[in-house]
Amino acid sequence: MSADIIKLEQIASQVRRDIVRMVHACQSGHPGGSLGCTDYFVALYFNAMKRNPSFDMDGKGEDLFFLSNGHISPVFYSTLAHAGYFEVSELATFRKINSRLQGHPTTHEGLPGIRIASGSLGQGLSVAIGAAQAKKLNKDNNLVYVLMGDGELQEGQVWEAAMYAPHNKIDNLIATVDYNKAQIDGSTDQVLSLGDLRAKWEAFGWDVMEIAKGNDMNAVVAGLAEAKSRTGKGKPVIILMHTEMGSGVNFMMGSHKWHGVAPSDEQLASALNQLTETLGDY
Repeated sequence: MSADIIKLEQIASQVRRDIVRMVHACQSGHPGGSLGCTDYFVALYFNAMKRNPSFDMDGKGEDLFFLSNGHISPVFYSTLAHAGYFEVSELATFRKINSRLQGHPTTHEGLPGIRIASGSLGQGLSVAIGAAQAKKLNKDNNLVYVLMGDGELQEGQVWEAAMYAPHNKIDNLIATVDYNKAQIDGSTDQVLSLGDLRAKWEAFGWDVMEIAKGNDMNAVVAGLAEAKSRTGKGKPVIILMHTEMGSGVNFMMGSHKWHGVAPSDEQLASALNQLTETLGDY
């Protein structure tokens, strides 16, 4: 294993510790999807993206990221803090009154790294497409990334956007689906089956690829690099990233229960015993 991958895995372990501590402290939040997407966020912000921590909303000359499934804010906030957008100590204010770190990301608090209010599901892909078009109009050759949940694909606006992007050759866009096959009320198959996702996105004209092991840092880093190599060829790119909800904490895995449930004191202790403190707890 390369030194770079080891460093990314160390960051991911600390981010996972942050997630369970943040959600436990306020007894509210969404740990399952946050833990499942940790490897993606760390690989994106510490390896794949061209970014500028001295944040400005325009984002000219850098890659942009939009979180559509905004309920997994704990992993987003922790990643942004460790990437230098704001002090790690601010994670202790998660979901508190007047905090900049609300349960779903918003823009009016002026938190660096947040470009859209999200969590009203189904909207992030549309925003990302608009940003990608703006980059093309501005002759800015950087990329736009967006993350969606698989349950979110049950929203109609997603498929309007899915038609629009290939029609307009938005090929500076990399969308990712957190394909954990679970949502708040059960499995996606039980709630509203998504069918053959690869075939659906291909039928809409996207360049579709999969990351079979979305909780393996090597696989995620390689997958994002592959996605970048496919941009600029006339089609938007989408990654179906297979993850496990609750990844890294054994009792949170394999069940949709942890979509939006906070751990007890005993469960927090068990989770932290499974996650190595690598960068220091806030």
